[in-house]
Amino acid sequence: MGEAPADHNPAALGLAPSPPAPATGGILRAIRRSYPWLATTSLIIADAVLINVAFAVAYYARYELHLIREMAAENYIPFSAYPLQEVSLTAILLIVFGLEGLYDRRRPNSWFEDVYTIAKGTFFAIAVMVIVVFMAQPFFYSRLIFVYTGVLTVILLAGARLIGAVIRGQLRRRGVGMTRTLVVGAGEVGRAVMRTAIARPDLGYQVIGFVDDDPEKFTTDLGRFRALGSTYDTARVVQEQGIDMVIVTLPWISHRKIMTIMQACERERVRFKLVPDIFQMSLSQVGVDDIDGIPLIAVKDATIPWWGLAVKRLIDILVSSLGLLLLSPILVTIGLLIKIDSPGPALFRQVRIGKDGRPFNVFKYRTMRQGAEAELALLTELNEATGPLFKVRDDPRVTRVGRWVRRFSIDEIPQVINVLLGQMSLVGPRPPLPHEVAQYEEWHKKRLEVLPGMTSLWAVSGRSDVPFDEMVMLDIYYIENWSLRLDFTIILRTLPAVLTAAGAY
Repeated sequence: MGEAPADHNPAALGLAPSPPAPATGGILRAIRRSYPWLATTSLIIADAVLINVAFAVAYYARYELHLIREMAAENYIPFSAYPLQEVSLTAILLIVFGLEGLYDRRRPNSWFEDVYTIAKGTFFAIAVMVIVVFMAQPFFYSRLIFVYTGVLTVILLAGARLIGAVIRGQLRRRGVGMTRTLVVGAGEVGRAVMRTAIARPDLGYQVIGFVDDDPEKFTTDLGRFRALGSTYDTARVVQEQGIDMVIVTLPWISHRKIMTIMQACERERVRFKLVPDIFQMSLSQVGVDDIDGIPLIAVKDATIPWWGLAVKRLIDILVSSLGLLLLSPILVTIGLLIKIDSPGPALFRQVRIGKDGRPFNVFKYRTMRQGAEAELALLTELNEATGPLFKVRDDPRVTRVGRWVRRFSIDEIPQVINVLLGQMSLVGPRPPLPHEVAQYEEWHKKRLEVLPGMTSLWAVSGRSDVPFDEMVMLDIYYIENWSLRLDFTIILRTLPAVLTAAGAY
């Protein structure tokens, strides 16, 4: 008999039964795996407590403060008469929230989605309580107490989740509560998983790195994501890196290898997930339809739709026009400071690459001395950026006023002129220099499919501290997942990013 194919041979893949991981690693992994259960249990208990607090405050507002209407003393009902209603309401609310997926950690929602679920579930639960209670004793219990409880429940639970989101964000930045994840395959689908992990840290996936069979891929890091070897090293990487989950993004032609990796994950007691590649297309490009029950898969353009472009353009015109009008005194003042500080024009025009690779002149405040671009070749050894970018934290060409202007991104404000001219948008990938584009790999060029922006997902995620490949991943995520809400979210996150000067140099 011939030798088994390499992709079906566990030993060849390095996935044969391996010695147990160190005890400390197992303990840490157990703690990480128990975190979601502890977090969900704590959330349910906290909700139960807050619902009861809402009920107690509602009782006080109704019977002690006499809100909305006065109440005769003979109609006073003691709090001790309400325990059954309070417990029943709490139970109904928790059950409804559970059925609506509020406690399902596998489906993380945004704060707005959680508040909507809370409001909808509370309205339903209050309606049920009012019907049941007043069918039993129609004139004994107050109707207002349930209305007050419903309003207070929504407010308290929404506020608690907002505070929880802030705390959870701080903990996840420290690696607490994150699922240590390994991506198998660094093709388009694998990069889609990685860029989503960057853009949506709230999902809780901490991608440690990736493995791939292409030598050009498994030897080169992608931003923060480390190249950890080939797929043959999967078992070793799982043990050495304390991986909790393996996400496989290999093409279906490698189905035997996929099955072998899945079996190895089961032996290592590591969670396994498979991304269907749909013939190597990003899932955002796939639409599903049917003909009388027969499923059809269609390919959509993974870019901003025409109506979205029209809305973006309208917003760009309105905001840039208003911005130029309101900011003109400040713009003139900053220009005068730049002129006084160093010789040369206040405004600086530089050729950048826009949508579909078309060059245009971008407007910026001059932050360097005249002739600074000619000195670039002398500073290449000081470059702190990755890929084709050039960034120096303490660039000697920057002027005194220019350093302050750069720190708070004031040098970008004149780009409202480019926005008004239709060369840029308020939100979009930052416009690259021609020599940077000349060094792009093919997948990098996707970020040129839309108008560049004054701010971007990259700009609110660390700016110059973010490696080049990560920047491209964030830009592609933005293009494939564009929505007005995403644009407004980025704009709202831009102000604190500018004020804290994170990654600005």
